[in-house]
Order: sequence, then C-alpha cells, then structure tokens
Amino acid sequence: MDDLTRRGAKRRPEAGLLDEQQRSGVGDMAPEDFRAAAHAAVDIMADYLVGVGDRDVMPAVEPGSLRPLFPAAPPESPEPIETILADYQRLIEPNVTHWQHPRFLAYFSSAASGPGIIGEMLTAVLNSNVMLWRTSPVGTELEEVVVDWFRQALGLPATFDGLLTDTASTSSLLALAAARQAAGMDAATKGLPGRSDVPKLRVYASAEAHSSIEKAAMTLGLGQAGLTKIPTNDRFELRLDALEEAIAADRKVGVRPIALVGTIGTTSTTSIDPIPGMAEIAAREGIWLHVDAAHAGAVALIPERRVQFAGWERADSVVTNPHKWFFSPVDASVLLTTRMPVLRDAFSLVPEYLRTLDREGPIRDYNEYTPTLGRRFRALKLWMLLRYFGIEGLRRRISYHLELGERFTSWIDKAPAFERLAPVPFSTICFRYRPAALIGREDEPRIAAELDRVNMALMDAINRTGQVFLSHTRLRGRFAIRVALANLRMGDADLDMVWEIIRREAAALTVSAG
Repeated sequence: MDDLTRRGAKRRPEAGLLDEQQRSGVGDMAPEDFRAAAHAAVDIMADYLVGVGDRDVMPAVEPGSLRPLFPAAPPESPEPIETILADYQRLIEPNVTHWQHPRFLAYFSSAASGPGIIGEMLTAVLNSNVMLWRTSPVGTELEEVVVDWFRQALGLPATFDGLLTDTASTSSLLALAAARQAAGMDAATKGLPGRSDVPKLRVYASAEAHSSIEKAAMTLGLGQAGLTKIPTNDRFELRLDALEEAIAADRKVGVRPIALVGTIGTTSTTSIDPIPGMAEIAAREGIWLHVDAAHAGAVALIPERRVQFAGWERADSVVTNPHKWFFSPVDASVLLTTRMPVLRDAFSLVPEYLRTLDREGPIRDYNEYTPTLGRRFRALKLWMLLRYFGIEGLRRRISYHLELGERFTSWIDKAPAFERLAPVPFSTICFRYRPAALIGREDEPRIAAELDRVNMALMDAINRTGQVFLSHTRLRGRFAIRVALANLRMGDADLDMVWEIIRREAAALTVSAG
C-alpha cells in the first residue's frame, strides 16, 4: 500500500499513479490531488521534526557523492507525487545537515518554529510579490505592521521605520548604500567611477565585524580598500581610540569617511562594540552609523538586558535577523532606519509600467527601497510566529538559552583541561582543550601549533559522532571551538550530552608534548 492510500487519499483506478492533469491536462494539479499530496507532505514534515534529534546532525557523506544519486537529465515524462515524496525521504532528508536538530550548535542556529513553517507554507500558496502596494496590498501593509512590531519589541524609538529583506548581508548592503547616498555625491544617479569631484570613500568597522560588511564595500564600488578594519581590545570590542585615529588620518589625506559599522554580537565571540562612543563620533563627524545585531538583537526583547544595546537608538540603521534567534524559517531580516527617504533615494527607479495611477493616498512601494523588484511576502510568517509565541513567549525561550550559556560557561571555567578564549556576553562560548602536558607552554611556537592541531582534531572527533555539530573560529591566531546556544529545540539533556561528548573525545586524543 502506498503512502497516500494509507493516509486515506482517494485514487482513481483509471489514472494509475498519475493524475489527470499530469496525463493530458494543461493546468495545475487537481485540488483533490493537491489536498492528498499536501496532507502526506505535512505528515512527512511533522514526522521529521519529531525524529530529527535521533538523526546524525551532519550526514556522513563526502563532497561529490550525492550528485550521482540524481538523474543527469531532467524527466521527460511526469512522475507520481508519491514517487517524488518517497525520493525526498530517501535522498534529501538523510543527506542534509540538520539545522533543526537540537544539537546543531554551529555558526548561529536557525531553527524554524512550527508557526513560522506554517506561515511559509501559506506564503507559498499565496505566491504574492510584495513589490508594489497594488501587487500585494496586505503584503505591503502587513510588512509595515510587522516591522513596527519588531521596532517596539526591541525598545527602539518611533523614529525608526524599515522593511524586510532576506539576510543581514542584504540589509547591511542597503544601509551602506544609503550611507553612500547620504554623503552627498548622488552616487545613485551619477555613479562613482571617473568623477574628479568624488574623493576616496571609507567605511570603518571592527576587525571582528561580519564579512558581509566587506562584501558590501566590494559591491558598492568602494572595494576592500574602502573598508578600514579597526583593531579590537582584549574583549574583541572595537577600540574607539583607534577609530578616531583612522578617521583623522583619512581626513588629513582627503579620504571621506561615510559610515561606521558597530556590531552587537560579533560572529566569532558575540562581543559588543562601544556603540555609545561610536554614536558620538558619528554625530561629530557627520557620518552614518549602522548597527549590526543580526544574531544578538533578539536579546533586546528582554528589557533588563537592553543595557547591552545602549546607543543603538542613536544609529541611522539597525539590522536584526528573525531567522536566527526569533525562530523564523530562513530567510528573514529586519532593517530599521531613521532615514527611509535617503534609503529610497539610493534605489528608487519608477518606470512607467510600475506607476500606480488608479490609487491615491499613502502608498508605499517597497521595491523603491531595494535593488530588487520581486519581493517575498515575508511578513506573513513573522506575523504568525509573533502572534503564536507572543513577545513574552519569545523572551522566555531566549532567556532559557542565555541560562544554558551561563551553565556551559561555568563548566568550561571549572574544568582544568579547558580554557575559555573570550567573554560570553550572550550564549556563544569560545573555548579550547588544553591538555595538562601543554599548560604553561603556549608561547612556544611548536606547542601553540600542537594546541591548534589537538583542537582541530577534537572538533572533528566531536562532529564525527553525529550527535552534535560545532564550528570554529580563530581568536588572536588561536584555534577556538564555538558552541552557540540559541536552538529552539535544545533542552537540558542535550546540553548535558554535548558536554559529555566533548570531555570523552578530548580524553581520547593523543597529545604530543615533545
């Protein structure tokens, strides 16, 4: 008995395994077939979420081993949906890295919640393109509502407005494009190359800032040379004295500063740049301040933790990602700015075929604020998950993750064989294994190399268990293992298991003390 029959779907004997539209139609899947297939797909989805914790977090596959499992040529003839869904379960689910796994602790987790997933499904059904108000009236106005809900929940003033994008990389790109426009050179109309009236332009960010800031400089015609990476202190926070020196040196030789990028929750260590001081410098120098809080911004939902976000209310733009710690499916990013007209000036282009002629009133066409015309109806899933959890429910879950972070930090700090390599402002812990034979000799080049080798081997051994997935970074040249605790499906028992696996695999390592 096939899966759809087992789930009660009616099958027409004369149709065999193909529905009528597949055999001879020129339309879409018939409603009754769609209903049966969708029910089967939802059952597969629910079963996956129930059992994902029993799988290996990362499949034991090698690069290039999966492509041969799929036909080299596209199918000429239609195939039954039962066969397609069965192949999904056979080929796709076993071979994906399971971001939904409760012990996916690498990078910054992006665990999609049930209400967010349902919202994503409904978004696909509506297939609404939120490029113009008229192409999606509710998509446009719900986006305005949801963006303002986030603004209020984060404790930012009503001077902020904004929009939804796919990722923080895009949000930061838009913000820096607006900063370039605000610098007064009308780059949107006149461009930059070949203009004798345009000096070299400069963006400043911490050496720990996300690589998307450097990519934005590359994309906007500033180049990698147009980004100055400011040194950090021993807490991996941007040094204000070094920032001021860099700006003064640039102005002295005719380079024009256009933007500062401060990070609340850097990628490697979740360090917090001195945003109040950066805001003072930005105001004094007359340049744009952009705050990247892509991951850690969710913590601002907790009023007593907002001291960590002091100064971001003075920024020209702020980004946070609901698809990280707010439990939205990928993709969803919120860009907030106090200067929406400048953002519009950076991207607005309205050909005749996009003009709205049959409506009057306060119409916002979001395509005028981005380089893209087509835009997904991202507000729907965010509206659903915000209502389902409520801000209080999100606070409770984020607070729990912060507690898990404190617990794991205490374990590292109390274990003689482990060393924490950075402060823990939120719930991401950077550490390394430090065998007794190597303690006190870290300054010796050969011992430093051995510590790196041992910790690379440790992370590989941990990940090869399949029970947990960790990632790494380098801090002051030292290899560091990262544990990022912000997973919606993680519980106390999962954290206990992770710590047990880390200690077990560390004890099994061979160390060369020389």
